Amino acid sequence: MTLQNLKTQIIKELSQVSPSAKLDAEVLLIDSLGFSKTELLLKRDYEVPAEKEEWLRDAVARRATGLPIAYITGHKEFYGYDFIVTPDVLIPKPDTEILVERAVDVILSMMDARGENLLTVCDMCTGSGCIAVAVAKTLLEDERVPAEQLPKFTLADISEPALDIARRNVAALLGSGPDAALILSRFNFVRTNLFDAISEAIKYDVILSNPPYIPHTMVDELLQDGRSEPRLALDGDITIDGDRATNDSGEPADDGLAIIRNLIPQAAAHLAPRGSILMETGEYNAEATAAIAEAVGFNTEIHRDLEGQLRVVEFY
Repeated sequence: MTLQNLKTQIIKELSQVSPSAKLDAEVLLIDSLGFSKTELLLKRDYEVPAEKEEWLRDAVARRATGLPIAYITGHKEFYGYDFIVTPDVLIPKPDTEILVERAVDVILSMMDARGENLLTVCDMCTGSGCIAVAVAKTLLEDERVPAEQLPKFTLADISEPALDIARRNVAALLGSGPDAALILSRFNFVRTNLFDAISEAIKYDVILSNPPYIPHTMVDELLQDGRSEPRLALDGDITIDGDRATNDSGEPADDGLAIIRNLIPQAAAHLAPRGSILMETGEYNAEATAAIAEAVGFNTEIHRDLEGQLRVVEFY
């Protein structure tokens, strides 16, 4: 079948289940054939090999169930870098880019102020590792940051499969070049339920986190479309033990803040003097997150994402 005919057929099939059928079709074709978007337009009469057509039909069937394109192709671009993703981790989203941007600014300011002493950074609830890796990559692209001055990063998560993906992303995106051995030595991976497995003696200059913060019933609604993202990484209304949290009235919690209420005081105990914490939240609970941090004694700022929504709470 020609490329154009196959593309038309895929769009027709996906239009019944996806509002982005044309884009989905193009991404699948580009990924399977190794073409650029321009080649996709120019090679309309290209005969798609049978094995590629078979893969594409299987991919379309999986997409029709609601499975995100990133889980089908196995990768997703975030902050200009291509990350490995599987259903064991959340798919990186543009909302989170403001967290990376602000983290880089904070770290550069600290590096200027503290000279040659290496900073320490913890990415709690790291998932795919996209936040820590994007921060490290961006720092290394800054001429003011030689590899020798790259901070030490701890990537922490409760999920061992997620940590495996984070390790793969660190190796894939930071594991080449003349300074690769030095750079990779700056990364440590810890399986832990929040800070439970990290000694209180360990302090970090910067703590980053995109924790589960979505209200329980909203997660129910999100997962109805078959997206297959891990509930563990979405639902903010569970306790440290994994049970449904309750509010002050004894009713099941539904504000997405149960994990954040546990995380903030733990993070405070692991924050070095003059340190900063940056945490992603929902636009619906950013102000409540700031209030929790202020009750612990922090000053706070809230930063908006690319869509203008309240997204990152910074406290120090």
